[in-house]
Amino acid sequence: MCGIAGMMTANGALPPAAAIAAMLDAMAHRGPDGHGRYEAPGIALAQARLAIIDLATGDQPLFGPSGSVLVANGEIYNYVELRKDFAGVNFATQGDCELPLYTYARDGARFAHDLRGMYGIGLHAGDANYLVRDPFGIKPLYYAETAQGLVFASEPQAILKTGLVERRIRDEAANELLQLQFTTGRATIFAGITRVLPGETIAVANGVPGARHVEPALPDGPLLDLSEDEALARLNAALMNSVMVHQRSDVPYGLFYSGGIDSTAILACMAKLNDRPVRCFTARFPETSKSGEAGHALALAKAAGADAREVTVTAEKFWTRLPAIARAMDDPASDYAIVPTYMLAEEAGREMKVVLCGEGGDELFGGYGRYRSVLRPAWLGGRKLRSRGFLDGYDVLRDASAAWRRGIAAAGHQPAAHDRLQAAQAQDCADWLPHDLLLKLDRCLMAHSLEGRTPMLDPVVADLAYRLPVKFKIRRGLGKYLLRKWLERTMPAARPFAPKRGFTVPVDEWIAARAEKLAPLVARQEGVAAVCYPEAVERLFRSYSGGDRRRGIACWQLLFYALWHRIHAEGVDASGDVFACLEAA
Repeated sequence: MCGIAGMMTANGALPPAAAIAAMLDAMAHRGPDGHGRYEAPGIALAQARLAIIDLATGDQPLFGPSGSVLVANGEIYNYVELRKDFAGVNFATQGDCELPLYTYARDGARFAHDLRGMYGIGLHAGDANYLVRDPFGIKPLYYAETAQGLVFASEPQAILKTGLVERRIRDEAANELLQLQFTTGRATIFAGITRVLPGETIAVANGVPGARHVEPALPDGPLLDLSEDEALARLNAALMNSVMVHQRSDVPYGLFYSGGIDSTAILACMAKLNDRPVRCFTARFPETSKSGEAGHALALAKAAGADAREVTVTAEKFWTRLPAIARAMDDPASDYAIVPTYMLAEEAGREMKVVLCGEGGDELFGGYGRYRSVLRPAWLGGRKLRSRGFLDGYDVLRDASAAWRRGIAAAGHQPAAHDRLQAAQAQDCADWLPHDLLLKLDRCLMAHSLEGRTPMLDPVVADLAYRLPVKFKIRRGLGKYLLRKWLERTMPAARPFAPKRGFTVPVDEWIAARAEKLAPLVARQEGVAAVCYPEAVERLFRSYSGGDRRRGIACWQLLFYALWHRIHAEGVDASGDVFACLEAA
């Protein structure tokens, strides 16, 4: 795990050393354990390292056959198995990231095909250069085309620090963020900075992106014809195998635990696989309507024999830390779960470098209520995904059209699915998952030099879960039927068929208490005023005193964007609290 950066010049000149140094400095939080650089005519590769596997010999860049060079951000979980395919090779390290150099020597541009893990990779071999991202998009990778060539990094803010790209916000992306809580597709909110899409390999020649191909995250095979007992046996094998490889580490690891189905399933596997108690970190929201949810999680953790740590997320911490959280989210996602995720990472990062997390379970096993909606006909309340934006009905946006849906609608055009549920799952895996949930996880954890691993997002799990027929995903009005059934057998104390305890963050309650003061501050911000009517924004805040959660979340969307724009577009210092950031001259 680390941050990577580099440049591939248009004319074969040596990339400017100052630009590479600026990117490394900007990503110091991603790799506090050291850094390395490779420079040659036409190419520079750099890495800031967070040492997880092979602490002694795993420094990068790494060098392979025929002069190939690589920097990688992430983990290749099947490196132990892959080494067996290269019998007789005298590997220079004991680590996981050396393997792609040898799969490249064997397979050329499709060298990522056999990699099982999360990664962003920059690879140079003779006249060939490649940028690669893992199929689910767990690890980020961005690039920008400039007059001097292509510059790339693990975070957009690092690219901006080079001075080679103008810091300019796309208003259409700001609208999308306010309505969706994330931005879609290849283009970021910064004009000129582009995402490498999940699963994509991009060949770069003379500083220009060329041929691309994609390794799909989801299997394309037929629906599985299994009995329930057969499906449960296969699920048990897949989960245990995935958690086992996701625990491969030379440093201590723990678990972010919410008490929900997904993290409880991971806890159940970890409890079986580890001799020592699993170290869990759980968020609690004291003095709010959500204060009791942590008690359920702590009780379950203790039932599994875990060493559970409670992290309190208070209103005071919310107002104090939110600017720092917004600063971490340089590619913005306004999912309110960024608040506890950041604070959990802050606490866990004091003790360890790796945590396992439950992201991906809802997408693969059919957990969201919106999936049940897409299966219903319109006359029974069914509707397409994300048909309504967070600010719809409040008359605050200058562009009141449905243009914000173009990106998410494009994500809906996925390869043929066997049913409407699979189509919805594929759409979420293409955009919502990498550009919201996984983005949140990467930035909030890496801000504290902490690696997050997602055992649910594994090809072994996906090959089973995505291909399950609807009856094993949704039954009797509940999603994730098979996962619940497995958990019922494996850890009965979890009561997986009891009414769901959602991981809900009380941002609306915190905002309601300060809405009157926030009203003029948020409304007059430069970024908000560019895409919203200030007077309408002020009315929205002044009219909110609690109770109406949807209105409260609309206020949250505007507050987050106001802070994000102040920090990332206007350059305001994020070291103070929310009000200091909004009031700064």
